[in-house]
Amino acid sequence: MNYKLIAQETLNIEADTLINAAKSIDDVFDKAVKLIKDSRGKLIITGVGKSGLIGAKMAATFASTGTPSFFLHPTEALHGDLGMVAKDDIVIAISYSGESEELSSILPHIKRFEIPLIGMTRDRNSTLGKYSDLVIDVVVEKEACPLNIAPTSSTTLTLALGDALAVCLMRARDFQKSDFASFHPGGALGKQLFVKVSDLMMSKDLPIISPKTKVREAIFKISEGKIGTVLLADKDNKLLALVSDGDIRRALLNENFSIDDEVIKYATQSPMVCDDENMLASEALVMIEKKKIQLLVVTDTDKKIKGVLHIHTLIEKGIS
Repeated sequence: MNYKLIAQETLNIEADTLINAAKSIDDVFDKAVKLIKDSRGKLIITGVGKSGLIGAKMAATFASTGTPSFFLHPTEALHGDLGMVAKDDIVIAISYSGESEELSSILPHIKRFEIPLIGMTRDRNSTLGKYSDLVIDVVVEKEACPLNIAPTSSTTLTLALGDALAVCLMRARDFQKSDFASFHPGGALGKQLFVKVSDLMMSKDLPIISPKTKVREAIFKISEGKIGTVLLADKDNKLLALVSDGDIRRALLNENFSIDDEVIKYATQSPMVCDDENMLASEALVMIEKKKIQLLVVTDTDKKIKGVLHIHTLIEKGIS
């Protein structure tokens, strides 16, 4: 049996379903978008079985893209959760046949709230179709299932139509990256747009020494500091230079090297600094990568040391 061909056939059937649906989008879809956009309430998605699973995903997508939304299971609705429905809300009910018993049983109760009901079904004359104020057609020529029974093409189409609604609403509301990130503060984009240098920099027990410190003592300080570097500062805590363990190793190759030299002799003068702790951590990473360094010293505008930011910290925290 050639499973590769079966997989290709499955994908082609579902792809054709989506292409045909794209060609048949009508004014009802436009009306649905405007209805949801102008609503002052929540968007409630309901459905049973596979339709319910698709509905739960749709609700999550709407909620994360600027449309307050949640999924309501029809059975739970009959046992108290209808109290979650308010007068300014809108309901999207999903049933491919339009005759799901559990869903049909709550439709009269939804309608008594006198709120808009958008049905997603293949049959406008079904129970769901007749209760709906707007019907978004979910029509497929065949399921990808070889028996033409298991919801496959139909659930794919329903999910895609939900995505299309969400994208239309994003465009209508001019939903931006910053808006998305505010709903996903723990995600990669949220970290990129919200995490600041001050959130990640090390500011306590910094390895700061005088430029007159002997190399011998500086080596001990490098080991204690655990960042592979010591910061050289004046009596006012202003950054003068820094010395890394790499600087010390390179110094050892100098025939005139002495462990009793002043460490300033082997220091990196005028190191790269960040004088704005409110800078985005992602921007600090760009600075670090551009200069091919591992440590960024954070100062105020007077060059007084406030902290350090190590590239390893940025990587560990998922900053990119």
